[in-house]
Amino acid sequence: MKYRSAFDIIGPVMIGPSSSHTAGAARIGRVARTLFNRLPKKAVISLYGSFAKTYKGHGTDVAIVGGLLDFDTFDERIPTSLQLAEEAGMEVVFQVEDTVTEHPNTVRINLYDDQSDLEVVGISIGGGTIEITELNSFELKLSGEHPAILVVHNDQFGVISAVTQILANHEINIGHMEVSRKEKGKMALMVIEVDQKIDQEIMKEIEKLPNVTQTIRMVD
Repeated sequence: MKYRSAFDIIGPVMIGPSSSHTAGAARIGRVARTLFNRLPKKAVISLYGSFAKTYKGHGTDVAIVGGLLDFDTFDERIPTSLQLAEEAGMEVVFQVEDTVTEHPNTVRINLYDDQSDLEVVGISIGGGTIEITELNSFELKLSGEHPAILVVHNDQFGVISAVTQILANHEINIGHMEVSRKEKGKMALMVIEVDQKIDQEIMKEIEKLPNVTQTIRMVD
C-alpha cells in the first residue's frame, strides 16, 4: 500500500483504540450516511473478518453507528453512539458473518426508511483510510477523502462525455473517475472525485442531462 503522507501511517485524530477498527469504521459509516442523505430508520451492519472478531473490543460497533449519526472520527459522542441512535429512533442490528472476504476489515451496511434503502460495502485499509467498494451492487472505488459526485445514468452513448464537459466548463479538475454497469445498455454508475467542491447549481445542470436519473454530491 502506498502512503501519501506520515498522517496515513499515524492515523487521524480520533476517539477509540484503533485507526482501522475505529476511525476507519466511523468514516465508512459517515460515507454511508452521506450517500443515504438522512438519518435512516434502520441499519443492518454485517461485519466480516477482523471486524467480525473484534468489533466490540475495538469499538467498531460504536464507530460505525457514530458515522451513521454523522459524527466525525474525533467526536466525543462516539462511545455513546448506540444509545444516541436509539434515542434518535434508529434501529441498529449487528450481524457477524463467517464469509471470507478479500479484505479482513470489511463491513456491509444496509440502510432503510420509508422512502428508500441503500447498501454500501466498505473496507478499512489502515491509518483511518477507507474505500467504498460497492454501492447497491455496483462495484466502485470511493475513498471519501475528496469531494465527489455519483451519477446514476442509463448506459447510453455520450452521457460520460456530457458530464465531464460540464465539469470542464466550470474548470473543475477530475482526480479519479470510473464507471460501473450491471448490464450493457442498462443502469450504470459514474463515480467522479474532484479537486474542489461542486456547487449545487452544477449538480442541477448535470441532473438535466438526457439519460441521467440521479446524482449524489459528496463533500469532504
